[in-house]
Amino acid sequence: MKNLKKIIDKFPKARILVVGDLILDEYIWGDVQRISPEAPVPVVWANNRTYVPGGAANVASNLRSLGAGASLTGIVGKDHNRDILLSQLHKQKIDTKAIFTENKRHTTLKSRIFARNQQVVRVDWEHVNRIHRVTESRLFKFIFKNIKEFDAVIIEDYGKGLFNINLLTAIISCVRQAKKIITVDPREDNFEQYFGVTAITPNLKETENAVRYLKMIDRENKFNVYKDKLTSTKDMITAGNEILKHLNLECLLMTLGEAGMYVFQKEKKEEYIPTQAQEVFDVSGAGDTVIASFTLSLACGASKLQAAHIANFAAGIVVNKIGTATVSRKELLSRIKNTERKLLGQA
Repeated sequence: MKNLKKIIDKFPKARILVVGDLILDEYIWGDVQRISPEAPVPVVWANNRTYVPGGAANVASNLRSLGAGASLTGIVGKDHNRDILLSQLHKQKIDTKAIFTENKRHTTLKSRIFARNQQVVRVDWEHVNRIHRVTESRLFKFIFKNIKEFDAVIIEDYGKGLFNINLLTAIISCVRQAKKIITVDPREDNFEQYFGVTAITPNLKETENAVRYLKMIDRENKFNVYKDKLTSTKDMITAGNEILKHLNLECLLMTLGEAGMYVFQKEKKEEYIPTQAQEVFDVSGAGDTVIASFTLSLACGASKLQAAHIANFAAGIVVNKIGTATVSRKELLSRIKNTERKLLGQA
């Protein structure tokens, strides 16, 4: 526990670049007192609206909340939602100079309607078509020119059109040549492009999708996972180790929600970490918190296993909160301290 605290104390010295799909999360809060006469659906009497940075922007928000410097690069549309998102990011002192605008594109908006803290429906406004080549070039040039300023790079792939094979390959190659840490919150149809990154952080569903995809493109029959549904511990361990080997990763962090997480490393036995969540109210954005805290810990000198433990503590805090949320360094240190007291009390 003391080693984890020492790592967290270094967080303010790190600077991380987040590259990914930018999302604005909108929350409409209200109450339900009747069913609509027009259709068998509840009528939500709205009384409040809030906005939170989502997707890659939420990863950057978590980094800032943990005390690190965060820069963000991605694409927005020329619309009111862009202005709201940028305003939110500026309040958090997140560097936004590498956020580029495409005039005929929506800024991705996810609107969630809540009644008495219960989500009723979600409405998404987005474009998922490929970004313009000129925009791709501007984005890559920023990374190429500024990579030495960062301790690590996080790729946050939500499948909203930012990443394609050529851009992903170029970014990963650039970061690897600079000998910087690079982690990926993956999307299954880009998995072969993550070859050689420091770590990926799939959840169980993403791991299952990765198994199907890697089996489909494995023409030499070297990918030795035969089940598409990972229902047992043995299945998960087999899949994790095979993906680790197949993609030549240093680490694979498989998150299992309330069941904890598995850490897979080169030439090491997998490690299971039980969840630190006390109650689970909302898992939206938990993956963003995991990759932010995990990567930040690595950038501050943590081993892969230490970084996973810190990420597990952070995820255990954020799922106690409703909606897309962040974890502060103070909250993280407090949770670790409380856990340490419990362990000492049991000893």
